[in-house]
Amino acid sequence: MSDIFDAIIIGGGIMGCSTALELARRGLKVAILEKNSIGAGPTGKSSAIIRQHYSNELTASMALYSLRVFQEFHERFGGECGFTQTGFLALVRAADQAGLEANIALQQQVGIQTSLVGPETLRELVPGLVTTDLVAAAYEPESGYADPYLTVTSYAQAARQAGVTILQHTAVTGIQYAGSRVTGVSTANERYQAPIVINAAGAWGAQVGQMGGVTLPINPCRVQVAFFRRPVGREATHPVVADFINATYFRSETGQLTLVGLIDHAEAKAIVDPDHYKESVDDAFILEAGERLIARYPAMEQSQSTGGYASLYAITPDWHPIMDELPAGSGFFVCSGFSGHGFKLGPAVGLMMADLVTQASNPQFDASFFRASRYAENAPVRGQYEYSIVG
Repeated sequence: MSDIFDAIIIGGGIMGCSTALELARRGLKVAILEKNSIGAGPTGKSSAIIRQHYSNELTASMALYSLRVFQEFHERFGGECGFTQTGFLALVRAADQAGLEANIALQQQVGIQTSLVGPETLRELVPGLVTTDLVAAAYEPESGYADPYLTVTSYAQAARQAGVTILQHTAVTGIQYAGSRVTGVSTANERYQAPIVINAAGAWGAQVGQMGGVTLPINPCRVQVAFFRRPVGREATHPVVADFINATYFRSETGQLTLVGLIDHAEAKAIVDPDHYKESVDDAFILEAGERLIARYPAMEQSQSTGGYASLYAITPDWHPIMDELPAGSGFFVCSGFSGHGFKLGPAVGLMMADLVTQASNPQFDASFFRASRYAENAPVRGQYEYSIVG
């Protein structure tokens, strides 16, 4: 096996694997170096919600493109992603109704199937849902969730079939330069040469950035999810629900379970060492998540807790990724900082990064929206709501 490549990608999550596949399809010789195994990191533990509810035309368009990929995954790649169409609901308080309506109008303009629905329709979609505090909600009938581990391992297999070399349990220890240009990476035992290196290391993105001489505002933060077994009479799957009033999201999971997480800016404060953090769920989190779930869906008071787990987000100041070449002309690219809502954009990100790396003359998506300099320019990505973490 030759150790000379056209591009080396650090990180074997969905961003690294989708980017590798897109680059290989353009004729580049690509290697992925993953410090653990494919699917063992945060991608494999993602809540894997597939929604299109974004406040910006670019991210909404990326979400729509990615949804079509998830829907047609087998036809496109020959593997499976476990996409399950359940529908998606975004519930907001009266103060956010104008923002919700603006979002729906924008999303409809880019081709997303979404509409404003009232309490009566909500109760039909999720019988037993509390709607007394709601004015309206957004409903996307095409959305749902996927199997995150299956998705990333299928992406990896498709990448291998396209000629990508995947080196697992191969941690990058350094990035080499000749002058201002990157020339490759080193590991504990080998050196691999390439004029392009892509940092798709997620929660380790800032660490890898330092290896490349670049300081990135990306923090590895611990986040948690809890599982509850639905009670008798509520076994049927339900739509994905983003409850912005109770700052909670929940979706169906296999085994008649409901997965619950929080929509909470405070998660950005839970900065941890990504190599050493508590991966089991806290009892206090299970209690809080359960109480917030019951406030919206009282039938779940009869549910049974089945535990949960903790994983990592790679959080930036505006909860949006950095996708850029740093510095320009160096060959060192960053694709990290997706802040917990990157999985659903993974297919579009692979295309976007391939266009950026190969300097495509007519890219489908404009990567400059996620340029690193936006923070120095005081131009962060903003959303319609105060909780811009949803995009």
